[in-house]
Amino acid sequence: MIDSRIKFRHLQTFLEVARQKSVMKAAAILHISQPAVTKTIREMESELGVAVFERDGRGIRITRYGEVFLRHAGAAITALRQGIDSVSNERSGEGVHIRIGALPTVSTRVMPHAISLFLQEETQSRIKIVTGENAVLLEQLRLGDLDLVVGRLAAPEKMTGFSFEHLYSEQVVFAVSASHPLLNSQEDIFSLLAEFPVLMPTKASIIRPFVDRFLIANGVATPPIQIETVSDAFGRAFVRSSNAVWIISSGVVADDVDDGSLALLPIDTSETRGPVGLTMRADITPSLPLMILMQTIREAAIEASTT
Repeated sequence: MIDSRIKFRHLQTFLEVARQKSVMKAAAILHISQPAVTKTIREMESELGVAVFERDGRGIRITRYGEVFLRHAGAAITALRQGIDSVSNERSGEGVHIRIGALPTVSTRVMPHAISLFLQEETQSRIKIVTGENAVLLEQLRLGDLDLVVGRLAAPEKMTGFSFEHLYSEQVVFAVSASHPLLNSQEDIFSLLAEFPVLMPTKASIIRPFVDRFLIANGVATPPIQIETVSDAFGRAFVRSSNAVWIISSGVVADDVDDGSLALLPIDTSETRGPVGLTMRADITPSLPLMILMQTIREAAIEASTT
């Protein structure tokens, strides 16, 4: 039987090693020595009776038992943080801290309006919004660093321990500058793609498999001039100032297309359509302010999907 010898430091160290996939990096972040990290992990493994990490070449990887424990350790840390935050907020009079991960597809079209609606509720909550690749945001959600991720539904194997609420569906588009030569071309667009730089989602992004399959189905294995990016700011600026083709979720460029600064190539991409929604940890009950924010996101999503 596991006793009370598993302490907060064991959970914290375990979660950081799992996050960094490196004892050295975890030690640097925790401001302790590598031997101290190794000792803490071994103490925890001794109490559990199983190994939670194993060597993988020059690095380490989490074991099957470690994956199981990770879900519960993350929940424990999250609950403890919520308790500490609640006491701190009660003493200081501040509202609840809400941490949201937003994929680029919702960062420009949904979240600004959702936050505006939320602020009208005057919950006094402190909001933090981060963006990035889906894999990174889901890992932060799993470890308790985020309360909610808003974006595309991840692959089934990535959704273990999570719940998903569907809001709307969207597809990938091929965005270009308003004066791009392909807009008036009479030739097959896919046969001409090789002549232009193509901005692609990174391999870790959630829409990359959809894009790869779609290109292969249309006779394009790999665009020869390819730039991978998850930065919508770079993509927007680069496409406006060049003849590049940007393959991106429609929500990222919807406003740009509406104001005429960007245009969409006449390509039927309906087979890349996928669900967008709210992803949460299945073992966490949201606070009242978070539930209010989720409702404002729903309202903003409805508006975005009908305009």
